[in-house]
Amino acid sequence: MKLIKYATLAGLMVLAASTQAETIAKVSTKFRMLGPNDKIVIEAFDDPGVAGVTCYLSRAKTGGMSGAVGLAEDTSDASIACRQTGPVQLAEDIYNGQRDGEEVFKKRTSILFKTMQVVRFYDASRNTLIYLTYSDKLVDGSPKNSITAVPLYRPTPVKK
Repeated sequence: MKLIKYATLAGLMVLAASTQAETIAKVSTKFRMLGPNDKIVIEAFDDPGVAGVTCYLSRAKTGGMSGAVGLAEDTSDASIACRQTGPVQLAEDIYNGQRDGEEVFKKRTSILFKTMQVVRFYDASRNTLIYLTYSDKLVDGSPKNSITAVPLYRPTPVKK
């Protein structure tokens, strides 16, 4: 019983530590007689590892009674667009590719085992940050994904 409590607590701590997104807008896509409608939600978040980059993520949100109480599983449909919104300074370990594939955003999309996440890569030859969003499950993920690129002009590596 204690093991279940500790596992639940650890899971909640991981969820609380993940990057929080700001909801920008919602659009209803399917009327539900009981509970909230299905929606497309647009959220914004700043890359926690690269100041000056903001990403906008649109994703499906399932409504109905199960969606109202957090039991519905959202589809894996998502789109992402990231833009430079201020001066960008890359940490040296991002600049040299050591942090390629780093998770910059994660959101639970079902009560258990399914998440939507955004990971970052740096293409040094083109001086561009690349962001990929995809959905995964404990057993099987989804091949649905979306990608965006942020070209950088005159980046300044930050020495530690």
